[in-house]
Amino acid sequence: MHLDADQVLEELYRSDWGRIVAALIRVVGDFELAEEAAQEAFAAAVDQWRISGVPNLPRAWIIQTAKHKAIDHIRRQKRFSEKLNLIAASEPCHSVLDGLDKDANEIPDDRLRLIFTCCHPSLPREAQVALTLRTLGGLETDEIARAFLVPETTMAQRLVRAKRKIRDARIPYEVPGASDMAERLGAVLTAIYLIFNEGYAATKGGPLVRTDLCAEAMRLGRLVRQTSAEATGLLALMLLQDSRRDARIDEAGDLIVLEKQDRRLWHQQQIAEALPLVAEAFRGQPGPYSVQAAIALQHCKPARFEDTDWPEILRLYDILERLQPSPIV
Repeated sequence: MHLDADQVLEELYRSDWGRIVAALIRVVGDFELAEEAAQEAFAAAVDQWRISGVPNLPRAWIIQTAKHKAIDHIRRQKRFSEKLNLIAASEPCHSVLDGLDKDANEIPDDRLRLIFTCCHPSLPREAQVALTLRTLGGLETDEIARAFLVPETTMAQRLVRAKRKIRDARIPYEVPGASDMAERLGAVLTAIYLIFNEGYAATKGGPLVRTDLCAEAMRLGRLVRQTSAEATGLLALMLLQDSRRDARIDEAGDLIVLEKQDRRLWHQQQIAEALPLVAEAFRGQPGPYSVQAAIALQHCKPARFEDTDWPEILRLYDILERLQPSPIV
C-alpha cells in the first residue's frame, strides 16, 4: 500500500498538477495561495494514503483538501476576511471536481483562463512563459531555469514577481477577447511547446522521455487549437513528434536515431490525425510551427527511411529559414 500510494501521488503530480492548480485558482483567486495549498494537500496525502489507502477519486481528494487548507490560510490572515466570504459562497467544490474528472477537451475554461492569465502582456515575455511552465506544466523551478539558461535563484525571483504582479495589478483570470488574443497567443504557444520539449527530451534525472508532459502539452494544444492556423500547426507538430516515442529509446535508455527506428512502433493514429491539421495550417501564410510540422510529416509518411522525400524537406527548410533565420535552422 505504501508503494502504491507513493506511485499514485507521483503520477498524479506529473499528470494533473496544472489541472489542480487551475481549479484552485478559480476558487481562491490567488496564484501563490493556490500553489501552496496544492503542495500542502500533496504532503498530507503522503501521510494519509500510506495508512488509509488511495481514495477512489485521488484528484478530487487533493483539490478538496487543498481548498480547506487555502481557507485555513485565509482565516489566519484576518485582512482577507472578505475573500473568505467569497470562497465560502462559491460554487460547491464537488461541482468543480466533477468537471475535472471529465475529458480535458470537455472542460477547457479553467486552464484556458490560467494560460492566458499567465501570458498577460503586462508581464515580461520570459516571465509569461516561465509562469505557464510552472503552473500548467508542473515543471520545477530548476527545470524552468535550465530551459531559459539562467540560475535557479534568478528564475525563482522571476516567478515570484510574476505571481505578485498578477495579484497586485488585479489581472483578470479570463480568456481574452478576439482583439487581445493575437498579442498573447505567441507566448502561449511558446509555453506549450516548451512543456512538450521538456517531455520529449527531459533535462532532469529519470526517463529521457516524459510522456506525461508531452500528453499535457498536447492537451493544451487542443484547447488553443481553434485560435489560429499556427496553433493548429503546433498541435500537428507535437502529434507527429510524439508519434515516434516508443521507437526513440532502446532498452538501455539511449536514443535511437531516426534512420534506425522500428517504424512499426510509430503511432499511426496520431500521424493520421496530424495529416489534415498540417494541410489546414498551411492555408494562408504558414508560421514556423506549421512549417516544422510539415517537415515532421515528411519524416513520418514513408514506410522506409530510404523513401524520405529529401528535396521536399529541403524546400520546407528554406521556407523555415526565411521565417526564422538561425544557425539551428
